[in-house]
Amino acid sequence: MGQHYHVSSLLLLAFLNLFFIHGNITGAAARHLLETPVPEIPKPKLPKVLALPKLEIPTMPKPELPTIPKPEIPAVPKPQLPTVP
Repeated sequence: MGQHYHVSSLLLLAFLNLFFIHGNITGAAARHLLETPVPEIPKPKLPKVLALPKLEIPTMPKPELPTIPKPEIPAVPKPQLPTVP
Protein backbone atom coordinates (compact mmCIF):
# COMPACT_ATOMS: atom_id res chain seq x y z
CA MET A 1 0.00 0.00 0.00
CA GLY A 2 2.77 2.43 0.89
CA GLN A 3 4.73 1.60 -2.25
CA HIS A 4 2.10 3.19 -4.49
CA TYR A 5 2.51 6.46 -2.63
CA HIS A 6 6.24 6.58 -3.42
CA VAL A 7 5.68 5.79 -7.11
CA SER A 8 3.07 8.53 -7.46
CA SER A 9 5.37 11.08 -5.77
CA LEU A 10 8.22 10.13 -8.15
CA LEU A 11 5.91 10.55 -11.15
CA LEU A 12 4.89 13.98 -9.87
CA LEU A 13 8.54 14.95 -9.41
CA ALA A 14 9.39 13.81 -12.95
CA PHE A 15 6.46 15.80 -14.37
CA LEU A 16 7.57 18.95 -12.53
CA ASN A 17 11.12 18.56 -13.86
CA LEU A 18 9.86 18.32 -17.43
CA PHE A 19 7.64 21.34 -16.86
CA PHE A 20 10.53 23.50 -15.61
CA ILE A 21 12.84 22.37 -18.43
CA HIS A 22 10.21 23.45 -20.94
CA GLY A 23 9.89 26.81 -19.13
CA ASN A 24 13.57 27.61 -19.80
CA ILE A 25 13.08 27.17 -23.54
CA THR A 26 10.25 29.71 -23.56
CA GLY A 27 12.51 32.10 -21.61
CA ALA A 28 14.95 32.09 -24.54
CA ALA A 29 12.08 32.88 -26.91
CA ALA A 30 11.06 35.80 -24.71
CA ARG A 31 14.63 37.14 -24.83
CA HIS A 32 14.52 36.94 -28.62
CA LEU A 33 11.31 38.99 -28.63
CA LEU A 34 12.94 41.64 -26.42
CA GLU A 35 15.90 42.02 -28.79
CA THR A 36 13.82 42.56 -31.95
CA PRO A 37 13.72 46.19 -33.12
CA VAL A 38 10.42 48.01 -32.66
CA PRO A 39 9.42 50.89 -34.95
CA GLU A 40 9.31 54.32 -33.32
CA ILE A 41 5.85 55.63 -32.60
CA PRO A 42 5.50 59.43 -32.82
CA LYS A 43 4.25 61.09 -29.68
CA PRO A 44 0.88 62.81 -30.13
CA LYS A 45 0.78 66.56 -29.57
CA LEU A 46 -1.31 67.49 -26.60
CA PRO A 47 -3.67 70.46 -26.90
CA LYS A 48 -2.79 73.51 -24.82
CA VAL A 49 -4.86 73.89 -21.70
CA LEU A 50 -6.17 77.35 -20.92
CA ALA A 51 -4.93 78.82 -17.67
CA LEU A 52 -7.61 78.81 -15.02
CA PRO A 53 -8.14 81.99 -13.00
CA LYS A 54 -6.67 81.88 -9.52
CA LEU A 55 -9.31 81.09 -6.94
CA GLU A 56 -9.61 83.52 -4.08
CA ILE A 57 -10.36 81.90 -0.77
CA PRO A 58 -12.25 84.25 1.55
CA THR A 59 -10.62 84.79 4.90
CA MET A 60 -12.61 83.76 7.92
CA PRO A 61 -12.47 85.82 11.10
CA LYS A 62 -10.58 84.10 13.87
CA PRO A 63 -13.01 82.85 16.52
CA GLU A 64 -12.62 84.42 19.93
CA LEU A 65 -12.63 82.04 22.84
CA PRO A 66 -14.28 83.22 26.05
CA THR A 67 -11.95 83.77 28.96
CA ILE A 68 -12.40 81.31 31.81
CA PRO A 69 -11.61 82.60 35.29
CA LYS A 70 -9.01 80.58 37.14
CA PRO A 71 -10.43 78.77 40.16
CA GLU A 72 -9.13 79.96 43.48
CA ILE A 73 -7.83 77.17 45.66
CA PRO A 74 -7.90 77.96 49.35
CA ALA A 75 -4.62 77.68 51.20
CA VAL A 76 -4.31 74.45 53.17
CA PRO A 77 -2.78 74.93 56.61
CA LYS A 78 0.41 72.99 57.19
CA PRO A 79 -0.20 70.14 59.64
CA GLN A 80 1.86 70.17 62.79
CA LEU A 81 3.25 66.94 64.10
CA PRO A 82 3.21 66.33 67.83
CA THR A 83 6.55 66.16 69.53
CA VAL A 84 7.69 62.77 70.69
CA PRO A 85 9.03 62.68 74.32
